[in-house]
Amino acid sequence: MQSPAGASRHAVPTPAHIRVTAPARLHFGFVDLHGGLGRRFGSLGLAIDRPAVRLRASHAAETEVVGPGAERVSHVLSALNQRYGVDLAARVEIEEAIPSHAGLGSGTQITLAAAVALCALSGQIVSVPELARGLQRGARSGIGAGVFELGGFVVDGGRGDADAAPPVISRLPFPEDWRVVLLFDRQLTGLHGEGEVAAFRDLPHFPEREAERLARLVLMKLLPALAEARLEEFGAALTQLQQRIGDHFAPAQGGRYASRRVERGLQRLADWGAAAYGQSSWGPTGFAIFGGQAAAEAAVQRLSGARDGIEAESIEIARGCNRGAQLHPVYAIAGRAVAA
Repeated sequence: MQSPAGASRHAVPTPAHIRVTAPARLHFGFVDLHGGLGRRFGSLGLAIDRPAVRLRASHAAETEVVGPGAERVSHVLSALNQRYGVDLAARVEIEEAIPSHAGLGSGTQITLAAAVALCALSGQIVSVPELARGLQRGARSGIGAGVFELGGFVVDGGRGDADAAPPVISRLPFPEDWRVVLLFDRQLTGLHGEGEVAAFRDLPHFPEREAERLARLVLMKLLPALAEARLEEFGAALTQLQQRIGDHFAPAQGGRYASRRVERGLQRLADWGAAAYGQSSWGPTGFAIFGGQAAAEAAVQRLSGARDGIEAESIEIARGCNRGAQLHPVYAIAGRAVAA
């Protein structure tokens, strides 16, 4: 049995240990960087099946956190104690983590994965929106928390005056046949921390008419095309949004894309049939969407063989992930381990 990641806060039986798997996310851009209606940003994003966060948490004599991202998880345990009274000794083994500062939502996904696991070990479940707010995730985007809870293709309603992460206003399944080719640049990291704050502060004002145009593009073309699995229409709308947002962020990241190597790879994939392409968040990770596995594999093979292409180990083919984080608690009953 897979426990829901979005349950409301209440006391539950305490498991002996718990495993959590959480998908990475692609952040496709913003709908309204103008903010004239009282809400700003408004994000689009997708849960993907790789890379992912995988961790195991169990009761222990004293707290120990091991694996990639251990320092962040240690901070989560401290914050949970301060905010929710989660006070327990636990061993957390991080078996797999999402690459940091690559545009894939690593910080939010590992924070929420550790938080729901540790809350469950302490005998309570706190809702994902509440955890996101309490642990200060989602300052500008609700996509990370949205895909953690729901999976699929998610749109949030932007940041308003409320002290809460932007609300999810649309969630659609991503077609099972479609594939996402990921291009990584292991030598770069995307803007984050103070650099990201400074970028948003210093970027030019976004024109209101452009925000109106992007909102119409999302509502009247991109989302209907996704709902009807019309790949070409969806891809054209997503690529158009990506290009406009990428050009707006160009002064902060040195161009439409953060990585010139990824940019060259994306252009080749576009020439070879990608329906949509662009950069996730601040990058440097790029994405290209194809209609099926065979088409994606053929394009990847050509790209890997190109003389100035990206190395094969920096390319992956992912699927959309139409479910949120998965929790697998194990209870000790009469001396036996029993999975829920």
